[in-house]
Amino acid sequence: INGLLDREKVYGYDDDTERFTAFQISVLDWVNAWQDKPDVVHCHDHHTALIPFMMKHSYRYGALKSVPSVLTIHNAEYQGWMGWDRSNYIPEWDIWKWGMLDWKNTINPLASGIKCADKVTTVSPSYLEELKYMSNGLEALFEYEKGKCSGILNGIDVDVWDPEVDTYISHQYAKSTADAGKAKNKMQLCEQFNLDFEKPLIVFIGRLVGEKGADLIPQVISDTFYFVGRKMNFLMLGSGQPEVENAFRGLQPLSQYDYNVFIGYNETLSHVMYAGADFLLMPSRVEPCGLNQMYAMRYGTIPMVRRTGGLRDTVIDYGDKGGYGICYDYASVGDISHGVFRAVELYRDKKKMNSIRSTLMQLDFSWESSVKQYVALYESLI
Repeated sequence: INGLLDREKVYGYDDDTERFTAFQISVLDWVNAWQDKPDVVHCHDHHTALIPFMMKHSYRYGALKSVPSVLTIHNAEYQGWMGWDRSNYIPEWDIWKWGMLDWKNTINPLASGIKCADKVTTVSPSYLEELKYMSNGLEALFEYEKGKCSGILNGIDVDVWDPEVDTYISHQYAKSTADAGKAKNKMQLCEQFNLDFEKPLIVFIGRLVGEKGADLIPQVISDTFYFVGRKMNFLMLGSGQPEVENAFRGLQPLSQYDYNVFIGYNETLSHVMYAGADFLLMPSRVEPCGLNQMYAMRYGTIPMVRRTGGLRDTVIDYGDKGGYGICYDYASVGDISHGVFRAVELYRDKKKMNSIRSTLMQLDFSWESSVKQYVALYESLI
């Protein structure tokens, strides 16, 4: 849509309401013109969550009224609120159905989608449970509509994230050669960022924002260096809130040979870090699914995660039966620091490290299982 969607960013503009409403209308106009109607219309987040309402209650789309719809929620924090003065943006609709748009005296697209879609999914089972008590004002709605909701874990592209053929890394490796392959990639990182190869390498890859728990990491690094000693390396990659970025930069003079940071995004570096790291730190406050821990495990890197959302569903603590990660319950400096201490202790046990690494690289986080669940969901609606 010229002037609305042909912009540098996907969202973050003052006229996002107009942009996404226009997009949804355009999609439905296009689908409405088809000779054959779709079996299912699958929408994602608030940006397309008015589509189920319009299919059922806008007169223009009467031909689509019987077509089932699915709404997948990737992040319920963002709901797309708009005032009732913008209700005329929606093609002529049944005024008696205004309650299907309303939530707390505003038009709430995400709430409307939850009400009107035939099925609602989230990107992990645990995130669905969390939404019943932490969903930015929609807790009662998720509880009320729980009968049509299900959590289906996202997958990853195992062809892209494969250390055996990854062209981003200089030293490819298979499960059988993981120890040597990871050591070579770790050496490359340590030489590039002036780190000590002999120490465990703990990395963070992601947005430097509170949602990811990144604001806690500088204090974690300071505390562990002080209380545990300089027995580990930290390497950070990401960008985000200026104050968090500055906190990471501020550590550099204090942490020679033990710490470094790359502010920004670098696709090649991220792959090398997954391949060369011993541990991946993910202290997220909120993590609907999380993909980084799956990438890490694919490369034999042990995830250190807070038990929340998809992290809870994909990582089992190595202290539990069949476990292969380091888990903690709270996004706090104390809990994360204890996780770092456990990582240092685990690193000393080479036999255990190798066993966990072998387990990680056998796990299947491909889309195969998720696709089967979505197909079953679609078939239940047709």
